[in-house]
Amino acid sequence: MKLSNLIENMPYIIKIYGNSDVNIENLILDSRIKTENGLFFCISGAVFDAHNFAKQAISNGNIALVVERYLEDIPVPQIVVETSRGAMARISSAFYNHPEKSLKLIGITGTKGKTTTSFMIKSVFESAGYNVGVIGTTGNVIGKKHIDSKLTTPDPIDLYSTLKLMLDEGVEVVVMEVSAHAIDMLRLDGLRFEVGCFTNLSQDHLDYFGDMETYFQAKKRFFTSGYIKNAVLNSDEDSSVIIENDINIPHITYGIGANADIYARNIEILESGASFNIHLGNVHNFDIKMKMTGNFNVYNALAAAAVSLVMNIDYDHIKMGLEGVTSVPGRIELLNTHTNFSIILDYSHSPDSLKNILETVREFAKNRVIVVFGCGGDRDHGKRPIMGRTAGELADYSIITSDNPRMENPFRIIEAIEEGIKKVDARYEIVENRREAIKNAIKMAKEGDFIILAGKGHETYQERMGVKHPFDEKVVVKELLIELGFN
Repeated sequence: MKLSNLIENMPYIIKIYGNSDVNIENLILDSRIKTENGLFFCISGAVFDAHNFAKQAISNGNIALVVERYLEDIPVPQIVVETSRGAMARISSAFYNHPEKSLKLIGITGTKGKTTTSFMIKSVFESAGYNVGVIGTTGNVIGKKHIDSKLTTPDPIDLYSTLKLMLDEGVEVVVMEVSAHAIDMLRLDGLRFEVGCFTNLSQDHLDYFGDMETYFQAKKRFFTSGYIKNAVLNSDEDSSVIIENDINIPHITYGIGANADIYARNIEILESGASFNIHLGNVHNFDIKMKMTGNFNVYNALAAAAVSLVMNIDYDHIKMGLEGVTSVPGRIELLNTHTNFSIILDYSHSPDSLKNILETVREFAKNRVIVVFGCGGDRDHGKRPIMGRTAGELADYSIITSDNPRMENPFRIIEAIEEGIKKVDARYEIVENRREAIKNAIKMAKEGDFIILAGKGHETYQERMGVKHPFDEKVVVKELLIELGFN
């Protein structure tokens, strides 16, 4: 496609240098990738400025640049723009022939619950006969087909490529997890969602945003910047009130509190799942018996129900869809161990999510709750002692270990976690090697105990010093059970 066609009617353009009639065959974000007739986007990031790698990009087959400042020593067509990130989103849409215009998009944002809510919505819409795609933390899903993805919300090139693939596969509805990073980096620029849902707000990602107010403002922009047509808000979240006051689009609320438009009553949390009654104001109510447990999953189900109602899905299919979800990868996932104790895999990697999973399991655990957890390296340092204290207060025994240390010394991370757990009267040990930590938990388990492997969930690797080593906890648990003579 000609560059001139890709940038036609695009905002952000300041000036065009050179011949914009060159033919573009590929969109490139990494200067090291070899290509032919590529268009390279010079992104100015917190660590790297891609303008400094433009020459490398040209030597690797790119024939034009999108830049935020003109590069005089590079004689190729250059599109100077206000923001390369925003321009990349618009150009990616044009390059893939605007697939989003033929799809119904649903966006879920919030600190917790995005993945589970997305899978619940997928189940509801499939029960109503729709072909559904999901884009999110656990990867991209087209029907039963799974495609790996590196980011919760992919960069625009991958995002539009995925939307085009979904459209070609017959997908009608796409449920997308929307991260605060994606909003801040303009990855969604130009998209229009039928519904946007806000789940909650709690501490996370402060390594990037710096403080909770900046983090919240990024989330809020999803609702105030023209991305969505209708909003669904959690009425039990204080931050929802601020969003509600600042939007002028149709919206409904959900929650357990009495002021919500859609709310739950008669909630019962069991090991086998959560049951409750959904009330739609004073108009209609129906019972739900889910196969997923936890009070937080009641909230996720209410969010999915509210979104579905906005999209005119009938009550019967909402009930069928919510009750049809048996599990979500790495989200309070009970492993099939054939032992007299239980092991749960959960992605809880923030203070609130760790608190939620521990409180939930305590409700039905017949004996002790043992938690194995750590904190990720190169991320929010402030949550480490908070998670330590949370584990100490709510678990009967804690094993502090490594999560994804990334480029950090794992023992420095563990020391920070230990600062928090020392503040309460807690029983704990430190085992930096995560496999050995899980092994210790299994060895000490007794009948009726619950072991919670927190933090990694669906991930199948452990990242150390820039290298991702294979580490799938489902596989690790199977191997350890055999090694310890349980199978």
